[in-house]
Amino acid sequence: MKLGLDIKPDLIAVMADEVKAGEKAVSTAMRAAGTDLKTAWRGQITQAGLGRRLSNSIRSQTYPKTGESLKAAALVWSNAPQIIGAHDTGPLIRSKDGFWLAIPTPAAGKGARGKALTPGEWERRRGLRLRFVYRRSGPSLLVADGRLNNRGLGVASRSKSGRGRSTVPIFLLVPQVKLAKRLNLERDAERVQAAVPGLIVANWLERFSV
Repeated sequence: MKLGLDIKPDLIAVMADEVKAGEKAVSTAMRAAGTDLKTAWRGQITQAGLGRRLSNSIRSQTYPKTGESLKAAALVWSNAPQIIGAHDTGPLIRSKDGFWLAIPTPAAGKGARGKALTPGEWERRRGLRLRFVYRRSGPSLLVADGRLNNRGLGVASRSKSGRGRSTVPIFLLVPQVKLAKRLNLERDAERVQAAVPGLIVANWLERFSV
C-alpha cells in the first residue's frame, strides 16, 4: 500500500508570502517612522525660532536604501549636530582659554553668511581698535571710539573735529553663558519609537482588508 500526502495550500509558498509581507510591513513602518520624526524635529526647531535653515539640517534615511527587509531601520540626524545638541541640552558655555566670552551687541553687526564676529574679525573689518572697559557690576565691555551709522552699526567717525563721536559698546564680556534649552528631541524620538510596533502590525494586516 502506498500513501501520499498532499497539503493545500503549499506551506512553503504560504511562508514565503508571509516573509515578503513582513518585509514590506517593516520597511513601510520604518519609512513612516523616519519621516514622522524628521517632521517633528523640524517643527520643534522652527517653532523655537531657530530658523528654517537649521530646521532643514534634519535629514532621514531608511535602510536598506533599496528593497525591503525584516531588519529595516530608519536613521534621523542633523547636518549641524553641535548647534542642535546645544539647544537640546542647554549647556554651560565657557571660554576655551579660560578668560572671557565675547557676546556681540547689535552694533557689532554680522560676518559672512550672518555669522557672529569675533573681536579680532570686527577690528579688521571696521579698521578700529576695541578698548576694554571693566565694570564692577554687570558684564565688562569691549568698546570702540567711533559712531553709530544709520543702521545702528559701530563704525569709524568721519569727523575731524570729533563731533558726533561716541563710545560704542561692541561686545559684552562674560565668564560663562548658560544656553537656554529650547528643544526636546528625546520626547519626539520616544513617541515615534513607541508607535513602531503598531505601525508594523497595521501594515502587515493591511493586505487582509483589501
